[in-house]
Amino acid sequence: MGPPDAEFDVIIAGLGAMGSAAAYHLATAGKRVLGLDRFRPPHDLGSSYGRTRIIREAYFEHTLYVPLVRRAYELWADLEQKSKRKLLLRTGGLMLGRPDSEVVRGARQSAEEHKLAHWLLSAAEVRNEFPVLDPAEDMVAVWEPRAGILFPELAIQTHLELAVKASAKLQFDEPIVTWEPHRNGVVVTTAKGSYRTQRLMLSAGGWMSSLLPDLSLPLSVERQVLCWFEPSSRPDLFQSESCPISLWEYAPSRFFYAFPDLGDGVKAAIHHAGQLTQAEEIGREVQAADTEPVRLLLKRFLPRAAGHLQSAAVCMYTNTPDGHFILGRHPEHRQIVIASPCSGHGFKFAPVIGEIAAQLLQDRIPAFDLKLFAPERFS
Repeated sequence: MGPPDAEFDVIIAGLGAMGSAAAYHLATAGKRVLGLDRFRPPHDLGSSYGRTRIIREAYFEHTLYVPLVRRAYELWADLEQKSKRKLLLRTGGLMLGRPDSEVVRGARQSAEEHKLAHWLLSAAEVRNEFPVLDPAEDMVAVWEPRAGILFPELAIQTHLELAVKASAKLQFDEPIVTWEPHRNGVVVTTAKGSYRTQRLMLSAGGWMSSLLPDLSLPLSVERQVLCWFEPSSRPDLFQSESCPISLWEYAPSRFFYAFPDLGDGVKAAIHHAGQLTQAEEIGREVQAADTEPVRLLLKRFLPRAAGHLQSAAVCMYTNTPDGHFILGRHPEHRQIVIASPCSGHGFKFAPVIGEIAAQLLQDRIPAFDLKLFAPERFS
């Protein structure tokens, strides 16, 4: 292959949630950006897929996420204003479990430490306020009023369209084959050509390990099945005006979540219970064995939601051992920023992760504590 075809300030490998957001932030900052993706985003072959995603503020996973998600709310609002599109629907949210459960203890800790509006509800109060929900008697719920729903495909499309409007160059159906450090930059080779760049961002989700063989990151790809059920009765109670998003710890460290019905049925899925696989080998066909465990949880906790299965789909989580993101510079090549994977809970943070990645790629210091996410923690 001959000399590089073109030179850029930044090349982004992977234009899903994080890559599309970074492309937008960098292009609007005046950088020469090339975005590459092995498919044509937004698409249904990765992680940022499934019509809806939850956004929540009282973050049970760790209190360090709260400043990030608060900034994400600001950036989602800014993106809505610039695009004139509705990207976030506020429904309120319930985190349900026993009082000593991870989700309840963690959500309360985050809410109290960051002085977030929230209320603790008993099981009886939940049933009275939200008749479609039926928590066990020994459960409680943390109610947070700012939680709601994001629309992932539209959000990615919006970030990419605005990036192009700001002169970013996007090339689809063009996966990276290799990258090589070159002086202070990087030469990126694809099946269609090679390009020189000062900085490289890797945000390839389930394909990340293939782009970072030198780091041997302990990543696993997990198959996730999403289900949409037609309510068996009182569909009016599942409308977003009266039904919040809900995240349930139904057994110790076992979770499922549910959305109101936005016209496609009640969406529900088990969080972190999928088969381990590879991005190129993931089974896309959904079987009854995939959907029946979800139906059984709905029968137990949202019984009116467990009607006819309207549709189902497969996406993937790319997980780290500790469940936290990878976000930071490559330990050996400081001109490379890694912004993935997100262990199944990253989409809500897309605009702020894109902003942080853009800052790192411009040698600026982000305003957030990123120690949880350092790539070198797996060395």
